Amino acid sequence: MKDKRYRLTEFFLLFVVFPATLPLDYAIWVKLILGVIGFLYVVWVLVRVEKIELFNSLKLPWRPFWKRILVIFPVVVGLTTLYVWLFAPQHLFFVPLENQLLFLFILFVYSVFSVWPQEILYRTFFFKRYGDFFQSTYLLIFVNATVFCLAHLFFRNTLVLVLTFIGGIVFGLTYLKFKSTTLVTIEHAIYGNWLFTVGMGQMLGFPGIEN
Repeated sequence: MKDKRYRLTEFFLLFVVFPATLPLDYAIWVKLILGVIGFLYVVWVLVRVEKIELFNSLKLPWRPFWKRILVIFPVVVGLTTLYVWLFAPQHLFFVPLENQLLFLFILFVYSVFSVWPQEILYRTFFFKRYGDFFQSTYLLIFVNATVFCLAHLFFRNTLVLVLTFIGGIVFGLTYLKFKSTTLVTIEHAIYGNWLFTVGMGQMLGFPGIEN
């Protein structure tokens, strides 16, 4: 299963073929089943073949990680708040102000059932399985961000694709720097949950405010 030809086929099926089919009009339950099967396969390969420890929260470089967050997060807050204020002011902080239970539910579901699986697949699995395909770190990050963006095609929203491509670059750099699923998941959750907080959740597929 570590043969290069096998891994190339695996990459093509998991990161190109399946995401490209998601915008197609076929039963949602079929998409969910295929997604669950794919994710279980990824976890199995990581644990049994690659011998990766998925929950590595101890002895992590917390201080440099939080310093990185304190540099990037204010930029994210400023740019996204300005964007919502300029283009959709009626959405600004709508959910946390109007429906706190829904807001907390969104944060929980997104963090547990979206962020963590995404980082397992697109960072831990991707870099472990395909990192040796690339001699250039820049190309590795670019391809990772591209396939991460491709996974969001089903939203059919240009802004979502732009955000996920930028996010893919940021999260890819974080993972390469710290080699930790835990840390990159926390970072992803912080930025993603902020988008729901500021009022951009609806464009990312979560409930917010009616148009």
